[in-house]
Amino acid sequence: MAINHSGRVSPLLALGFQGAILLVALGALWAFGIPVRNDGLSLLAALLSGTLGGVMTWGLLYIMTLLPLFQVPVLRQHMRDLHRFTRSYSWPVLMGLAALAGTGEELLFRAVIQGGLADAGYLVAGILVGAVVFGLVHFLSWAYFAMATLLGFVLGVAYWHSGSLLLVMVWHGVYDLVAIFMLRQYPQAFGLPRVQGVR
Repeated sequence: MAINHSGRVSPLLALGFQGAILLVALGALWAFGIPVRNDGLSLLAALLSGTLGGVMTWGLLYIMTLLPLFQVPVLRQHMRDLHRFTRSYSWPVLMGLAALAGTGEELLFRAVIQGGLADAGYLVAGILVGAVVFGLVHFLSWAYFAMATLLGFVLGVAYWHSGSLLLVMVWHGVYDLVAIFMLRQYPQAFGLPRVQGVR
């Protein structure tokens, strides 16, 4: 049974969905023969830069949410929904979701979409299309779409500039982990009430 009595998607289905994105991306890379750029940085440089990028990007987006422009009711509702989501899964499931999202989504949006268009001679279009499709897949509202598209654009430029798919995979995964941790452990930073018993 995929959805339990509380309306929550089962952990297996949630992880399976992110795993399916990974498999689709790998299949598309293989089927279309799209080259993956991953030789621009050493392993250590990609891991450190990706971690730093993920933390800094989360911090910047958090600061943006404090500005009056982003103080809209729909974003507050998204924060409540995402807080409820982070509380509904165990830490191992949340870490698995972040790792699979960082890997599968970056393979799909950066390597397949952006890389495929860049390989055909359309680098700028690849970055833009990859970012917009990333935003659409994360669409919860126009405000959330704008923020996700901006994040997709930053990741696209980072992939192009660094020549390292691993960098953006780590960046995305770390960003997700920081967002999950902060929403779960410090909801009051987002104007949400602290829930007792959350670890």
